[in-house]
Amino acid sequence: MKFAGARAALLAGVTAGAFLMVMGSPAVASAAAPAAAPAAAQQRYYPIAPGTTLNVRSGPGTQYRTVRVLPIGATVPIFCQRPGETVSGPYGTSNVWDNIGVGEYVSDAYVKTGSDGYVAPRCA
Repeated sequence: MKFAGARAALLAGVTAGAFLMVMGSPAVASAAAPAAAPAAAQQRYYPIAPGTTLNVRSGPGTQYRTVRVLPIGATVPIFCQRPGETVSGPYGTSNVWDNIGVGEYVSDAYVKTGSDGYVAPRCA
């Protein structure tokens, strides 16, 4: 069956729209859809010292309570860093503490960041 004029254009648009919906992306939404958040895709994880379990503290020092213990071979994200108690570990002596979650800190002296300084923004 052949369609002419406005009916043909309407049918072509409906067919194209249906095709796009089947493919999971309507034409209007694809033009207006925001890009995926790059921060989530770029989060880096750092290994803790080999053969080490690591206490996760509620603050930047050994006087803070232990929240949990990381197992041997664990990796951690570093959301921000702050100064705190000076600690000696496998990666030197440092007063930098890494925030790895809400209310969770580990000494940077036990995390292989490849740097003796800050590798993330300072915590607010």
